[in-house]
Amino acid sequence: MERITWDQYFMAQSHLLALRSTCPRLSVGATIVREKRIIAGGYNGSISGAEHCIDQGCYIRDHHCVRTIHAEMNAILQCAKYGIPTKGADIYVTHFPCLHCTKAIIQAGIQNVYYASDYKNDPYAIELFEKAGVQVVHVPFDETKIDFLRQEKYQLMVDLLDKLRELGANEKELSRYEQKVKELFGSET
Repeated sequence: MERITWDQYFMAQSHLLALRSTCPRLSVGATIVREKRIIAGGYNGSISGAEHCIDQGCYIRDHHCVRTIHAEMNAILQCAKYGIPTKGADIYVTHFPCLHCTKAIIQAGIQNVYYASDYKNDPYAIELFEKAGVQVVHVPFDETKIDFLRQEKYQLMVDLLDKLRELGANEKELSRYEQKVKELFGSET
């Protein structure tokens, strides 16, 4: 297995944090890093002790869920709560930050924003990042890099297709499945 880069490592952490999200609309994770050390993490969800969107539904006002605190804010607030400075740190986010999170990131003194997926990238957020001298870097994230059973899954699919072929399955139908395996596993095939 090839070693992942630091950017991929921290982005993987953010994707793992996103799995804790309690918002059914979009799962987002954020990891704040200084000198290649994680200092905080956050995901989008309700305030501590409050009901969650996954349990009560989203509380929508003006097309936004007001029950949810965004991942970036949760990570920044975690630093504030425990007295950890954010000035000069980096943040890794699964999705491009919204305008409110952009302002919080800038005010927190975070220098670099790394994000995996575009999501309603606000032109004013981009302008604010540029004016503040915050570097914004798109880091495409390959989730298969953290799938430790990838080879076994691929081999299982190949074995199943071979067994179906032995049992006389329709070649046209099998070719559809083989194409899907190639799409899912890419270079392994």
